[in-house]
Amino acid sequence: MGGTMRLGADSVTLVEGRRAHAAYGERVVQERHRHRYEVNNQLRSQLVSNGLLVSGTYQDERLVEVIELPDHPWFVASQYHPEFKSRPNRPQPLFRDFVGAAVARRSDSPVTAQNVTA
Repeated sequence: MGGTMRLGADSVTLVEGRRAHAAYGERVVQERHRHRYEVNNQLRSQLVSNGLLVSGTYQDERLVEVIELPDHPWFVASQYHPEFKSRPNRPQPLFRDFVGAAVARRSDSPVTAQNVTA
């Protein structure tokens, strides 16, 4: 198994107009990997036709790096490890925007006894 793992930073090309692109504010980003898993490209068209958005790729769109669900309040998933570059005073863009979306969603909901913490 040793030689099949993707390690280190790779360029990820993001699709403009998607949440991932909005989070980074850039078309191409460098993110760190440590995995040997990939989205099966034989199933890619079926996944896309059923609503999955491919919003980031590697190697001229050959490998899926980021996916999103358009009808979800904030669903973005990545093949790379955003936690490798995140710091308390400099959060990684996907984490920052996820927390921001959660705060905004909570602010939009009515205040009830169930969602108020002491």
